[in-house]
Amino acid sequence: MDSDVLAAMARWPDVPDAYGWLSLDARGRWRLHPAGDALAGGPGVSISSTGILAFIGRNYAHDEQGRWFFQNGPQRVFVRLDAAPLILRQSDAAGTLSTHAGHDVSRVDRWALDAEGRLYAATEYGPAMVEDRYLSDVLERMKLASGQPLLDAAPGWLADPGQVSKAAAALSVVYPPVGAAPAPLAPLRGTAAQVFGFVARPEALSSGNA
Repeated sequence: MDSDVLAAMARWPDVPDAYGWLSLDARGRWRLHPAGDALAGGPGVSISSTGILAFIGRNYAHDEQGRWFFQNGPQRVFVRLDAAPLILRQSDAAGTLSTHAGHDVSRVDRWALDAEGRLYAATEYGPAMVEDRYLSDVLERMKLASGQPLLDAAPGWLADPGQVSKAAAALSVVYPPVGAAPAPLAPLRGTAAQVFGFVARPEALSSGNA
């Protein structure tokens, strides 16, 4: 986090947390909710200022409950997550994956594909989802641990993620732009929030809805 943010946190430690004012959509766009209606599903207004976007990205973190927030000076502004805490994009022709905040990913510990064909990843920065516009190229670059292209030997559940049997087994895959270490790729069983351990709609802990 920024040094002035850390200083503000130390100087004013009891500033109340804010909920319902900020969201992150499935394409990694920050959206402000002037009416405080993020938890009610309001669409919000896209934030376009590059300075503000960079400031949010540098001061974005999570607590022990898996609630993600923007540390705005001394105040935590908790974020509604429409897909995942991080959205992954290909940042160059080689297929390097970067988070929506601009951090290059060098490790993925596991992948999961949900019934709607969305691809999630556990990265060194936290839970992430591949932005839809890059999904097909990411899958095309994936290889089995044997070196065979994934799509050359795709199981039925990968071709039609909406028809996953309980017996569908995980695959060991490599995405070369993030390294040579294989990681499991499996159907997502449950919600992304449950499987990857984050809170999509954070509320105050005192409400009983952590």
